[in-house]
Amino acid sequence: MKYHRIPSELFIKNRKKFISDIENGYLAVFNANDIYPISADATMPFQQHRDIFYLSGVDQEESILVLFPQASNPAHREMLFLRETNAHIAIWEGEKLTKLTAFETSGIKTVYWLQQFDTIFKQLMSEAKGIYFNTNEHLRANTEVETREDRFIKKIKAEYPAHSVHKSAPILHKIRSVKENIEIDLMQKACNITEAGFRRLLSFIKPGVWEYEIEAELSHEFVRNRSKGFAYTPIIASGKNACVLHYIENNQQCMSGDVILLDVGAEYANYSSDLTRCVPVNGKFTQRQKAVYNAVLHVKNEAQKLLVPGTVMTEYHKQVGILMEEQLVDLGLISLEDIKNQSADSPAYKKYFMHGTSHFIGLDTHDVGLWHEPIKAGMVFTCEPGIYIPEEAIGIRLEDDLVVQEIGAPFNLMANIPIEAEEIEELMNA
Repeated sequence: MKYHRIPSELFIKNRKKFISDIENGYLAVFNANDIYPISADATMPFQQHRDIFYLSGVDQEESILVLFPQASNPAHREMLFLRETNAHIAIWEGEKLTKLTAFETSGIKTVYWLQQFDTIFKQLMSEAKGIYFNTNEHLRANTEVETREDRFIKKIKAEYPAHSVHKSAPILHKIRSVKENIEIDLMQKACNITEAGFRRLLSFIKPGVWEYEIEAELSHEFVRNRSKGFAYTPIIASGKNACVLHYIENNQQCMSGDVILLDVGAEYANYSSDLTRCVPVNGKFTQRQKAVYNAVLHVKNEAQKLLVPGTVMTEYHKQVGILMEEQLVDLGLISLEDIKNQSADSPAYKKYFMHGTSHFIGLDTHDVGLWHEPIKAGMVFTCEPGIYIPEEAIGIRLEDDLVVQEIGAPFNLMANIPIEAEEIEELMNA
């Protein structure tokens, strides 16, 4: 891995939190992700399943984590099963985890090779009342592709039909959403790498540059700072492209007079950052562009103050909508009459601000969390209001990553990244 080794104390603590929430007599299993094929012998770069990583730190394919707190054999209460490495694999694929390095990474003492799994698992299931399966229950998940977890669940249900089944997802959504200090530090590192990339762009962007050239500059800066690259597919949208919320083609030339919307973020050690900034191609916002920009910045600054313990996200988004209404009226985009006549299902502001303001962020860019419960200290959210005016070819969105504090305003992991319009102009023209 490019990143520095994470202290195993994080994964030890994460497992304790998970185990404290499972029923007595049950075991839980977590599988690594597949390496996904493209065609012929080509594959996608490996990305570890975030749950097995969260609980073990293992960042390697064909790995299995088993947790069984009441196992009669104390050595079987925490186990890793790994693909056995050998000289041939070392030559063709490079270094893999050994039993020692797996222990140093995870804090798990019992490490077996994968070919031993079926035998040992049968012994465990003879003792267990049932099993926790790790299903993907993210609200926005696309589950068309069968995963390694899916195949495992099918197999175990067929082989052990009398065992009870529970879900790991509700527990993980709860505990993963509240970050440990080590996790906050890793996310800060990802944000610092993103800052380096953004500052690099401020002296690079000029009229005539292509969106993909900007993407290349960011990729260079991210990787040279020990990131694998982008935490998600980058959006580099100039002019009218900025009004397409998930524009990812990044293939247009940036013209003088355009504003570029940059929704980009580096990952570090599988943790995400998520930044949005908007910059004028020629280094100077027009009066209208700056008015829209400052309206969005005002909403962001006020909205983030609401990210405090006890806030319920459904109410939070309603409050942000009220903040946005005021700015859209001032910009002449909607009227007080529009607001008076709006329906609860279709508020007037949605014409120009049609997406949510905040989402959980962590090991996933759109991280897991319990949306129906009040937020807690230690949770990390984005705050990203926007105004999109296709008829004026103006799309402005501004976004930072914020850690909810016990008392007071959230801590901004991106506080050092320029955001004021005047500062961005000054840096671009330095």
